[in-house]
Amino acid sequence: MTRKRPLWTPNVKESLAMTTVPAIKLTNDVTIPQLGLGLFPLTDDEVPPVVRAAIDAGYRSFDTAAFYGNERGVGRAIAESDIPRHELFLATKLWNTDHGYDSTLRAFDASLDRLKLDYVDLYLIHWPVPTRDRYVESWKALREIHGDGRARAIGVSNFQVPHLQRLLDETGVVPVTNQIELHPRLQQEELRAFHARHGILTEAWSPLAKGGEVLANPTIVTIADKHGRTPAQVILRWHIQLGNVVIPKSANPQRVRENIAVFDFDLDADDLAAIAVLETGERTGPHPDTFVE
Repeated sequence: MTRKRPLWTPNVKESLAMTTVPAIKLTNDVTIPQLGLGLFPLTDDEVPPVVRAAIDAGYRSFDTAAFYGNERGVGRAIAESDIPRHELFLATKLWNTDHGYDSTLRAFDASLDRLKLDYVDLYLIHWPVPTRDRYVESWKALREIHGDGRARAIGVSNFQVPHLQRLLDETGVVPVTNQIELHPRLQQEELRAFHARHGILTEAWSPLAKGGEVLANPTIVTIADKHGRTPAQVILRWHIQLGNVVIPKSANPQRVRENIAVFDFDLDADDLAAIAVLETGERTGPHPDTFVE
């Protein structure tokens, strides 16, 4: 299997400061914008104009996955952008049916081919799928991919504490990030504490709990009125102040602009305390211990 060397090198200057979004340094010194755009469930044809609008609004980080079925569109959007590749941060993910060492390497090659890129900034195992029990093999393949320089950083998604601990125990290599469902109704305190102890960055998907009841929650609405902001902006600001990376999903240009406009105000201690008690343990997606698909 031919391995192309990437266009980036560790000495390439990272130029994220031109945007309004602060960057967080991962444990391997790669930096990731603290707010990016999730691209599910957009199609290949829908992605390019959304990415163009997001770039114009100041986004530099984009999150896709093999399962989303839009990697070709994402690659086309990056190719058509006037922004240099090294100023963009792109993450994609390994799907559940491709777990295993060799199959992970093949799946990654296929993702790069669809993206028409030489490297990605972050490659994640999408779900642990513990019932198949092959995520450690996949993690070893991700180590090779990182070693080849074709993924600048490697991490996981939807891993629980036992899954993470097993990776540490059996490989000694800590994921730089764990992308998990996280919002005011599911605050994941135990998992975030484990992340903090091991230097794993917490990245939140479904950060707004798919909208609806959370955005209409009286506590959130009251805080939004207090600051002259939207409920979504309040929740995203809560994530930012927790230190999370957050990837809200929207194809609506106005919401895309609103979602990034959260770095010019602060929630106070009372606001944070009020949001903390909204925890219910309620998920919008499947549980990582049982999800297979």
